[in-house]
Amino acid sequence: MARDTNRRGGGRDRDENPEFADRLVAINRVSKTVKGGKRFGFAALVVVGDQKGRVGFGKGKAKEVPEAIRKATEQAKRGLVRVPLREGRTLHHDIEGRHGAGRVVMRTAPTGTGIIAGGPMRAVFEMLGVQDVVAKSIGSQNPYNMIRATLNGLTKESSPRMVAQRRGKKVADILPKRDDAPAAEPAPESASAAGEAASA
Repeated sequence: MARDTNRRGGGRDRDENPEFADRLVAINRVSKTVKGGKRFGFAALVVVGDQKGRVGFGKGKAKEVPEAIRKATEQAKRGLVRVPLREGRTLHHDIEGRHGAGRVVMRTAPTGTGIIAGGPMRAVFEMLGVQDVVAKSIGSQNPYNMIRATLNGLTKESSPRMVAQRRGKKVADILPKRDDAPAAEPAPESASAAGEAASA
């Protein structure tokens, strides 16, 4: 039932606002005890993102499933956070996030790794636009806590530009000098070639 709702609700929202994609993570039947008995409703947990570095989550309750999903989607769009991505596909560095009993570990990954994460965490990465990441949930398996822990870790992430601004340096000074080593190696060869030409 949840999967069918996800397809219907997600398709409707994408048509109305193609800028954002949404993913239904969990839907629960909830009840409220009143004088005449119990009133049943539904609680939805939705993750929304533009797949370009912005993501948010929301929860909504209503008597009907579509209305609960709509409320959750609206709340998620109001609480979007921006996360810097390396090359637009993975994280800049390994991070850990916590919320309550939920704890998640997220690591950068080379091209072609894909999203190695389970359940709610996968939804967050897909809506964020991450293509390569390795993540593990340690602790609470409650989807609400897992998503909050994931977003807690993602908000701690720093890009080289952010670190450079904080330290008052240039981005080139922050990044390791990996490209300089190969460029410096051909120099002796050209010098020896010049020596041979002179001797000839």
